[in-house]
Amino acid sequence: MNVGSHAKGAGLSQREATAPGDEDAGHNEVLRAKYLDYCSAQLADLLVFISPDEIYLIAQRAAQERGDTGELSYTRMVQTATEWLADKVKLPPFEIWVEDYLAHPELYEEFFMGLWESEFTGRSGS
Repeated sequence: MNVGSHAKGAGLSQREATAPGDEDAGHNEVLRAKYLDYCSAQLADLLVFISPDEIYLIAQRAAQERGDTGELSYTRMVQTATEWLADKVKLPPFEIWVEDYLAHPELYEEFFMGLWESEFTGRSGS
């Protein structure tokens, strides 16, 4: 799907629809950032419901499966548990997600954590 040619940018904000430079690349870059933000939000919502003890157990199991040795710091445990969850949770592939997002952006706005915006705000100097 060529997201850059989607119905005059329908479903995109004004900023996204008028991205400078190569329009297809700009649109894809913003959409990919929004997709990663959406996926991160889905995983973060799940992590909230996992106790520190469960994070420890998940991280230990995942580390053993990968053959990691040694003690994990708390940060590494959370990272390992997040990676494990990402592998287990069935999130849509980018191509499916973007098609649905472009058709129904209002359904996704509440799931963004704003990470995608910080990516582009930092570049533009705004």
